[in-house]
Order: sequence, then structure tokens, then C-alpha cells
Amino acid sequence: MNRLIVGITGASGVIYGIRTLEMLKSLGTVESHLIMSPSAARTIVEETDYTAEYVRSLAHEVHSFKDIGASVASGSFKTEGMLVAPCSIKTLSGIANCYADELIVRAADVCLKERRRVVLMLRETPLHAGHIALMDQATRSGAIIMPPVPAFYHRPKTLDDMVTQTVGRALDLFGIETHRVKRWKESDED
Repeated sequence: MNRLIVGITGASGVIYGIRTLEMLKSLGTVESHLIMSPSAARTIVEETDYTAEYVRSLAHEVHSFKDIGASVASGSFKTEGMLVAPCSIKTLSGIANCYADELIVRAADVCLKERRRVVLMLRETPLHAGHIALMDQATRSGAIIMPPVPAFYHRPKTLDDMVTQTVGRALDLFGIETHRVKRWKESDED
């Protein structure tokens, strides 16, 4: 079974991380390793009807935010990579500057050094030059910056449709087929 690390930070948009875990669980083919910041637990309560306990229950394994000795902190622990959904500017800064004082940044840093995919669903707008410089630096280190910008070609009917499509596209970057993405110019029968 393939493994994917999912980091959830305290930025607005925690539903992207939650939906990622829900989709991975429904697939049953990817072992999910969750790292959730303390701020993420707070944001979950503020933005959703879920609890942090529910979100933790979706993952195969949950790692403590401060446990830099966790399995995902080592390059010898094989994964497909890491999705940070949502990614706060603070976490982006840590990743861009290799400042691994907590496990989300450490796991991302390890994935980058091992040349594994790191996808950052950056949640901030508008951006100033410092944010853009951090995105540039993270990209130069191998990260993929994927702000969760909704698509409309699939004619979403609900916010849930938009979230699912965006998460499905993020999982595409790891080669994970969810069968939930409506693709351009493909019919539902394709």
C-alpha cells in the first residue's frame, strides 16, 4: 500500500485536508499519515461541524505535531510525498527556509530532500512580495504550490463539489486516482 503524508495547518480551508483524508479512506489503497497543528484543531471547530477527533479517526496513523522523531521525519520511511492542505504562510516559510522546528515542516523537508512530491495548498490572499518570495524559494526546492482555486468548467452545484474537485486535482499530482474529478472534455462515462 502506498503512503501519503497529510499536513493540516491552522490556515482557513481545513476542509481541504479533511476531504483529502475522507477521499483517501474511501479509496482504501493509500495509507494516510496525518500531522495536524494545534491551530488546525482550532480552525476545524471554527470552520466546520467536525471535531479534531473525527479528523484524526480518518487517518491510518496520526503523528504528534512536535514529534520530530516520528517515522515520517525520516527519509528511510517511504512515502509518495506530502500534501499540506491548507498550508499557512508560517508553514510555507518554515518549508522554504528549512526551519524544521515541528513535524509538518520536518516531514515536508524530508520529502523534498528525498525528491518526493510536496504539494502546498497555500491559503492566503492577497499576497505581498514576501509571500511570493517564499513561494519562489519553496518551488526552487521542489515543492508544488497549489492554491485551492476553484474550477468552474465542471459546473459545480455546491461548495462541496468545488472542494472535492480541488482535492482530487491535488491528489492527481501524486498519481492517486480518486474517480471523483470531472475532467475537461471527458464525459461521465469515460
